[in-house]
Amino acid sequence: MSIKNLRHTDSGNFTLIAGPCAIEGDGMAHDIAGRIIEITDRLEIPYIFKGSYRKANRSRLDSFTGIGDEKAIAILADVRTEHNIPTTTDIHLPAEAAIAAAAVDVLQIPAFLCRQTDLLVAAARTGKVVNVKKGQFVSPAAMQFAVDKIKESGNDQVWLTERGTFFGFGDLVVDITGLPVMREYAPVVLDITHSLQQPNTTSGVTGGKPQMIETLAKAGVAAGVDGIFIETHPDPSKAKSDGANMLKLDLLEGLLERLLKVHHAV
Repeated sequence: MSIKNLRHTDSGNFTLIAGPCAIEGDGMAHDIAGRIIEITDRLEIPYIFKGSYRKANRSRLDSFTGIGDEKAIAILADVRTEHNIPTTTDIHLPAEAAIAAAAVDVLQIPAFLCRQTDLLVAAARTGKVVNVKKGQFVSPAAMQFAVDKIKESGNDQVWLTERGTFFGFGDLVVDITGLPVMREYAPVVLDITHSLQQPNTTSGVTGGKPQMIETLAKAGVAAGVDGIFIETHPDPSKAKSDGANMLKLDLLEGLLERLLKVHHAV
């Protein structure tokens, strides 16, 4: 399945990358994908389904990490085939690149791993689109080197994703001026929900500010991002991972309608 360049979609609209934080089960994944497809088809927004097959970066040992790699990857492949949509998931080790590439169209590099050369090279060699999240500790300009590693490995299909920068120990900020800087190197996605996380809470469970999703999304769209990334769930309070910063699925349609108005205005 091919993916059009984020900057040249048929509709001229931004691309949406959305889905649950983690694959929790077969029915849940298909239900979320199906509902988002209904919305994005009507609004003519290109859509990529996102779901992590494993959550490798958790604060506590007893945190949910997944339903099993093989099972979750199979669900991603089923969503891709049954709904005829591109899919994406994150990988954490070089050996995982080829395994995940069999089920998805875009390989996501987690922010904490954006400087891991072996991981970037392994992802590039699959021939899939590689979406590198900017590290919370990396300047926008420095992300050109991640892009270079992928392109110099023979793959020019690379995107960059902004997901906030550390501001003290318990908050993140998004530097809107960094978006056009990174866009000089590659198409840019704004990860809205992860940018609103409040990491390093004393409970060991990441907090968030979902009430700010629309504010940040409007700012990103106005700044001209090529895509937006939103984790969504029918009931975030029951999500097994990152529920504190997710968007309730029922709110997605209205949000996208308003974002399109901003997009068309600018």
